[in-house]
Amino acid sequence: MTMRMLFRSFLATEAAGGITLIAAAAAAMLVANSPVAPSYFELLHTKLGPLSLLHWINDALMALFFLLVGLEIKREFLRGHLARWSDRVLPCIAAAAGMAAPALLYLAFTGGTGGLVRGWAIPTATDIAFAIGVLALLGSRAPASLKLFLTTIAIVDDMGAVAIIALAYTAAISGPALLAAIVILAAMFGLGRVGVRTLWPYLLLAAALWLAVLLSGVHATIAGVLAALAIPLGDKDHSPLERLEHGLHPWVAFAIVPLFGFANAGVSFAGIGAEQLLAPLPLGIAVGLFLGKQAGIFGSVRLAVALGLAQRPAGASWTQLYGVALLCGIGFTMSLFIGGLAFSDPLLIDEVKIGVLGGSILSAIAGFALLRWTGKAR
Repeated sequence: MTMRMLFRSFLATEAAGGITLIAAAAAAMLVANSPVAPSYFELLHTKLGPLSLLHWINDALMALFFLLVGLEIKREFLRGHLARWSDRVLPCIAAAAGMAAPALLYLAFTGGTGGLVRGWAIPTATDIAFAIGVLALLGSRAPASLKLFLTTIAIVDDMGAVAIIALAYTAAISGPALLAAIVILAAMFGLGRVGVRTLWPYLLLAAALWLAVLLSGVHATIAGVLAALAIPLGDKDHSPLERLEHGLHPWVAFAIVPLFGFANAGVSFAGIGAEQLLAPLPLGIAVGLFLGKQAGIFGSVRLAVALGLAQRPAGASWTQLYGVALLCGIGFTMSLFIGGLAFSDPLLIDEVKIGVLGGSILSAIAGFALLRWTGKAR
């Protein structure tokens, strides 16, 4: 499979998966505000062995999501659209500014409220599946350069989110478990060095790595990214990394991420009024996603192009790039995930959901409307 075919397949899967994720999130909100809501929340907290069902989804299944993220990042940097330094400049600048501006706005709204500073990273994320799903609804009105620009920003954004999770939301470290994780990871890299191209040894060690990371105090999903770094890219005709990426895509896009959305997006609106909607936490998240993302990304892109550091994506107008900057405010999956790491209080988690949903929906509607208005059907 050529890189162009792989990228087209990736976009098609992300688009369809994004629409599935939107449907799952809508279903979660409907169920959480229906007569079966008590059963929904009780099921999520049902113990299955050492973890609840919600924790199995967030800590185990989402490790496969992060494994896919890691595979995509490695492929893009070694053989894809981020392989050359000149191709990395604009996405890296846009992603960095698109993470800094939302965090600063969040802190401006919540900094004076005790305990909320911990959630600074919630509005820094972009949900690539959700955003590509919205972009796909535009059909030929969105040029391919816009889709590529959005994808590369989201991939770099994912790198930042992974680093934040590893550094900012790590509990007390267990030395022996961390050492075991390092030894397992070294063994995986060793397999690559001696030319092993069969996937099953890597997958067995990846499962052991997940358990070691879980016990170490570092969030277990980081094991997925670390494992991805050890999967060899190989040559174009026999690439273990691309085989695994291709195999994981449909499961992650159509099962794991929608299941995560259904399990985490459900919030009851019973008794919620203007006071709760305008509380510092949900307001800070929503403003960070909707205003911070667009200001950081679009402003940095204009500045980078003006200074001659990068070129504007071919075939895209400034208005269309602004529309993509709006779509980058769709935080959803990663924002909800970080929110669950930042806070344990159920009331605060509900406020996180309100803020993430509010900011993401505003960004999706505004970005879609602007791109539909400015785009021409081909």
